[in-house]
Amino acid sequence: MLANYLIGLREGLEAALVVSILVAYLVKSGRRHLLPRIWAGVGLAVAISLAFGALLTFGPRGLTFRAQELIGGSLSIIAVGFVTWMIFWMARTARGLAGELRGRIDHAADDGSAWGLVLIAVLAVGREGLETALFLWATSRAVGSGAGSAWTPLLGAAAGLGTAIALGWLIYRGAISINLTRFFTWTGVLLVLVAAGVLSYGIHDLQEARFLPGLDTVAFDVSDVIDPNTWYATLLKGIFNFTPRTTVLQAVAWVLYVVPVLTLFVLGTRRRAPRPSPATPVTTA
Repeated sequence: MLANYLIGLREGLEAALVVSILVAYLVKSGRRHLLPRIWAGVGLAVAISLAFGALLTFGPRGLTFRAQELIGGSLSIIAVGFVTWMIFWMARTARGLAGELRGRIDHAADDGSAWGLVLIAVLAVGREGLETALFLWATSRAVGSGAGSAWTPLLGAAAGLGTAIALGWLIYRGAISINLTRFFTWTGVLLVLVAAGVLSYGIHDLQEARFLPGLDTVAFDVSDVIDPNTWYATLLKGIFNFTPRTTVLQAVAWVLYVVPVLTLFVLGTRRRAPRPSPATPVTTA
């Protein structure tokens, strides 16, 4: 539930900030009459994301167990790729995102096309929505396969999205101020660890589908130490998809993902951090 809350909060806040940039620019530039096009695009993006999530959830039903595991494992790995790209993309382009969106709005408004602004909102919000639907589906599937309820991660995601919408509205109204650089850095680190768990679970799916070998080659089995029915086992599985019985291939994939991705993310964040301006020497007459 906590992992899905984090995903909903992070992705929802990104989408909320994008919408607030679009709305604020139209209002400040005296083009409030174009706002319905933005809201139409946001609504369409949400509908597409929900339809995509429903397709992922109900589409594979009726297939054989191996086919479901093969599709589930493949999509889990694709979800990890999308989320990893999103984390680095946001860290690299966050500062110039507002200017880019304003340029697109000016171009679409000057062009006079009724669909131009709708398309901008669909693309800006829909990208976040599709990524969120795919990643939430992957994490919910992993948790739902265990002892936990399949509704629990969805409730966590809904709570995260609700929090993000509230924060986005408060930021737009100027009621609160958040250090977004620090927020996206810390949530980025946590999402890398969550994505590593999804990758490990996807590898296990592909092993169960007999697409990858080594299902019975176990790296460690701590089932006797960590009871899957305990609260801390549920917490570890809910956040990091940790399983007491992990195969060698799962463990290798986890390490090969976490070490380089986390290292590159931290180094990139430190490189882009604003350097303190040199102190101005004080001169005396």
